[in-house]
Formats: sequence, structure tokens, C-alpha cells
Amino acid sequence: MDINLSQCFIAVDDHDKALAFYRDVLGLEVRNDVGFEGMRWVTVGSPSQPDVDIVLEPPLADPNASPADKEAMAELLAKGLLRGVIFRTDDCDATFERIRSAGGEVLQEPVDQPYGVRDCAFRDPSGNMLRFSQARTQ
Repeated sequence: MDINLSQCFIAVDDHDKALAFYRDVLGLEVRNDVGFEGMRWVTVGSPSQPDVDIVLEPPLADPNASPADKEAMAELLAKGLLRGVIFRTDDCDATFERIRSAGGEVLQEPVDQPYGVRDCAFRDPSGNMLRFSQARTQ
């Protein structure tokens, strides 16, 4: 039996700002952008991983959620308290410079971590923490 990741989700509060960041700054391709039941279904992904989609969705994409629950999730997103995402890159320093020069909010400059990677971190326009990790060669 073979199990593979197909989709993962990143909460965003503005699809257009998210697309500008994930498409134009990170270089991900837009795979889907459609309206569905009053919501917007947007997927992006790396050209080198055609079988993995990242869904950009509202913080609480449940049409039956209460207004209080939607507000609570929006507040957590604004504070950057939802789970982050880690991307793999073959050049952490070049990735850092590309995102920083495009105006990305820097959380951590490139650093060698004790667990064997060199990584850096940014916030996306919605407040999510994104890390970019490069395996260190021994």
C-alpha cells in the first residue's frame, strides 16, 4: 500500500494578497481558482511536485460555523498562531534574498540549525509562519 500527500491547507484572510505572495514571490503555480458555495477554492503548488496541492482557504472554511467561531479563528490567524508550513529549498540563502527583496516579513534570517538544516522564516500576508529549509551536507 502506498500513501502520499495530496493536499494541505493554509489559512488566508485575503485570497488576492495570498496569490500575489505564493504565486509571484514564491513562484508556485496556480492550479485552481474557482467559486464554490459562496467561497473561493484556490490551490497552488510547486511545479516540481505536481501531485501536491496547497489549498488557500479562509481561517474557518465551514459554512455552518458560528460567527463567534469564525471571529476566533480570524483572530488566531492575525496573531500568527495557526500552524506554520515548512518548504524545502536547495538554496536557503538565495530563497531568503528573493523573498526579502520582494518585501516578505522576515522572522528569521538564514541560520544553521543543530538538527541538520539551514533555514529561514517569514510571515505570509495573512500572518502564517513559513520556514524554508535546506538540508546541510555533511
